[in-house]
Amino acid sequence: MIKPSLLWMLALCLAFGACVKDGPDSNNPPISTDGQNGVYIANEGNFQFGNASVSYFQEGWDQAVEDLFAPANNRPLGDVCQSLCFFNGKVYAVLNNSGKIEIVQKDSFNELHTITGLASPRYMLPVSNAKAYVSDLYADAIAVVNLSSHTVEGSIPCPGWTEAMALAYGKAFVTNRSSAYVYVIETAGDQIVDSIEVGFGANSLVQDKNGKLWVLSSGSSGQGQAARLLRIDPVSLEVEQSLNFSDPGAGPSRLSLNGGGDTLYYLDGDLYRCSIEAGQLPMQPFIAAEGRNLYGLGVHPQSSEIYLADAKDYVQRGEVYIYRPDGSLRRSFLVGIIPGHIYFE
Repeated sequence: MIKPSLLWMLALCLAFGACVKDGPDSNNPPISTDGQNGVYIANEGNFQFGNASVSYFQEGWDQAVEDLFAPANNRPLGDVCQSLCFFNGKVYAVLNNSGKIEIVQKDSFNELHTITGLASPRYMLPVSNAKAYVSDLYADAIAVVNLSSHTVEGSIPCPGWTEAMALAYGKAFVTNRSSAYVYVIETAGDQIVDSIEVGFGANSLVQDKNGKLWVLSSGSSGQGQAARLLRIDPVSLEVEQSLNFSDPGAGPSRLSLNGGGDTLYYLDGDLYRCSIEAGQLPMQPFIAAEGRNLYGLGVHPQSSEIYLADAKDYVQRGEVYIYRPDGSLRRSFLVGIIPGHIYFE
């Protein structure tokens, strides 16, 4: 993720000639990820240093594999691994600052294809076996990718910073961090057909067990807009519930859902959780940051264990903490630099 808050880190690294990593390098033999209960961590790496990586962990291991891609392909993954997409036995690694998507075989991480021609890609959403959408920070459009030819074959104009997406009832719902709307795309015609006002800075969304969409907006103190958590009916496109954050300095992100689809989690310094049936936002954190830089979040779809990623100082290796559903800490392991998103097999 390209953000001003990382510029100090870039300047620091340039001043000292290099960023020193805490832990093993990527010169380990390739491994097979063909197992069960595997956990993938998309590590952004340092902006303009080309040290993004994908770490991998399996239950029972003492430590994680820091980088799957480089040992398998004898080259680095790229610059800023924003997100991963798992589809039809392949992994699509979205490289924000490299302007590309690397496609690898899921079990070996051997490279298959590279999708280029993207400005600053963020997330990828397959909408059929042949087509996917890619959101973008700078393009003012959503790219339409042909999954057979691995090329960008078109675009859908959408001004601003498009972000997380979800597919429901033949429509793609797209968050936009620089507007107050979620945009609705008719996937058959690749056109925006509607928009839903959700408040400024929509950054993440999930679909609960009832098929409802939940959208998290970070708000804007400069524009006097509070952060919000909203529930949307994806059929009627109506906002059914809107919960405002009382703290004007709140900046919630990383909205996630447990395996049962009935409990929401998000980061706002600390980790918070609330039931989809709740009529108000939680007042107290479920898991306190306690001085950690909580940056990534994932909830295991089977066990509902909570995985929290600590980006530390954005220079050394990050760390992932595993919490039981009751909030008690079970263990932790080191990963790559700036761990953002967490995915489960």
